[in-house]
Amino acid sequence: MTQLITTQLVTLDQNLGDSPADVIRVLAGKVAATGRASEVEGLFTDAFAREQKTATGVPGGIAIPHCRSAAVQEPALAMARLSHKVDFGAKDGPADLIFFIAAPDGADQEHLKLLSKLARSLIKKDFTAALRAAATEQDIVDLVDGALADKPAAAHAAEPAAPSPTAAAAPKRIVAVTACPTGIAHTYMAADSLVAAAKEMGVDLQVETQGSSGAKPLDPAVIAAADAVIFAVDVDVRGKERFAGKPVINAPVKRGIDEPTKMVQEALAAAEDPHSRRVPHSGAEEQAERAEDEKGEHIGQKLKRALLTGVSYMIPFVAGGGLLIALGFLLGGYDITEVADKVVVENNFGNLPEGGLAIYLGAVLFKIGALSMGFLVPALAGYIAYAIADRPGIAPGFVAGAVSGFMGAGFLGGIVGGLLAGYIAHLIGTWQVPRWLRGLMPVVIIPLLASIVASGLMFLVLGGPIAGLTVALNNWLTGMSGASAVVLGIILGLMMCFDLGGPVNKVAYAFAVAGLSAGSADNQAPWLIMGTVMAAGMVPPLAMALATVLNKKLFTLNERENGKAAWLLGASFISEGAIPFAATDPLRVIPASMVGGALTGALCMATGVTSQAPHGGLFVFFAIGNLPMFIIAIVAGMVVSALAVIALKRFAVKKPVEAEAAPATVSV
Repeated sequence: MTQLITTQLVTLDQNLGDSPADVIRVLAGKVAATGRASEVEGLFTDAFAREQKTATGVPGGIAIPHCRSAAVQEPALAMARLSHKVDFGAKDGPADLIFFIAAPDGADQEHLKLLSKLARSLIKKDFTAALRAAATEQDIVDLVDGALADKPAAAHAAEPAAPSPTAAAAPKRIVAVTACPTGIAHTYMAADSLVAAAKEMGVDLQVETQGSSGAKPLDPAVIAAADAVIFAVDVDVRGKERFAGKPVINAPVKRGIDEPTKMVQEALAAAEDPHSRRVPHSGAEEQAERAEDEKGEHIGQKLKRALLTGVSYMIPFVAGGGLLIALGFLLGGYDITEVADKVVVENNFGNLPEGGLAIYLGAVLFKIGALSMGFLVPALAGYIAYAIADRPGIAPGFVAGAVSGFMGAGFLGGIVGGLLAGYIAHLIGTWQVPRWLRGLMPVVIIPLLASIVASGLMFLVLGGPIAGLTVALNNWLTGMSGASAVVLGIILGLMMCFDLGGPVNKVAYAFAVAGLSAGSADNQAPWLIMGTVMAAGMVPPLAMALATVLNKKLFTLNERENGKAAWLLGASFISEGAIPFAATDPLRVIPASMVGGALTGALCMATGVTSQAPHGGLFVFFAIGNLPMFIIAIVAGMVVSALAVIALKRFAVKKPVEAEAAPATVSV
């Protein structure tokens, strides 16, 4: 086999940059320079995407960025010993030993086994000490080759750990499964860390590694004798039913590396607790367990979960449909709404309508978009019902949403219809019926009865009043002007920035897109609201990106890296780009974002900024009315929020009581 590491792939005592992206890019370049990868960018993109899913830093100053990539032609191992440590997300701080594992999409089992063996060697202190003491690149290559040639560590996945001399005669027995998405490094390091921790505690722990280099299933007798199970996984456990009924501890695979002792302790405690969580016996039991978890939710939490599910499934219909409508207006003009149906039916490329190809294509795009937007309320209602009653709720929810649209009850009617359909379907699903009828319940009985009841209530009782409320609300919004419109802009701006893609943000967004199709040249209020919501939602990520540029010292290395990505996310109207900042410092980031969002919302409403597209940010500039003010409003909010978060990080801190003269460093 080709040697995995050569001296050309080793970098000693150099500064490769300040961030994981910098280091990975350099090492990807090394791999490509040796001819083992066809391009640097493709390999870097795949490796950095893997890094963003789960940080690859592990205790001991080590990081193992790794990936499978179509750009890799031969498996390669690039190593760097850094003079300037870089934070790869390990709990004990930045790393100076970096091993970059690049595997082809179709890597053979032998190479994958060698790469996995190396990962296991990196948790041995004598091996890492030798790496740090190595004088030349060849010394590193010899050390790694030696580790790859040795017999696998004694803590092999299927071998029992030897009990410690102080262990009891009959030690506790634990079984574990480790697995990560790539299945090269973390899977095996977690396995060895757990076994080593258990050995020190006098516990017999055996691990099944479900990795890329193959998995040897645990002996059924070993599983049967186990007192508890540990699942340290980032993917589904294969053959989970083998562990049914055992007390279980679930955690991400990286926790098996970072906190193996604590996980073993938790497993021992679960084994002693008769009320601890158990591995379900079947899919039905797993669903019942999930339902049991949901029982603890209060009504507000259940409603929030259902509404967010509905909105998240609705957005793809809206985003595509809204952009197509905007393109239809761009090609065919506002009057395309009056002739689109006739044009798409009566004309074709060989028989173009008056106005030519632009009118024909504009009509086609507008009609496709309008049909897509027609699913807005049914999809919202259908997936609200799905969140409550699972698949049996989808059909009744869609029907109730369609009834809502027919009655003119719109977005509000869709919410009510979806909730009704979901709860009715859920209730019917609890009925005790004869065994011969159970197979028909989810596919016939529940959809039929829930559709009749939920849609019947919408037709006979609720649809009319909700439609009246919707008309009144639209009339109120249409009549807004001057100061009242500015107030609405401030409110929408605050909502968009309050929770960055959470329920409040989604309510404001859904409110805007629900009325988008009602906009016209004579009634631009829905377009005003959409323009305001889009502009305000772009402010938080752009502001955080600007703040990391204006004052780098106030942000961690990871935050600065996130700031680079936030430029594109903000420009694309993805408010979630600010979440990494808000998650670590919510009391400063969220208020600062809201101040800028409110300013942007007020400016958009005051100056008549409109948007005929529901998504896209700056990339749908053709659908924005008063584009210069749209950009000015965003820049104004971005600058205000960036300066606000910098000011808050500088001055809104607690001073240590013990040393008032010392610089304040403790966050609020």
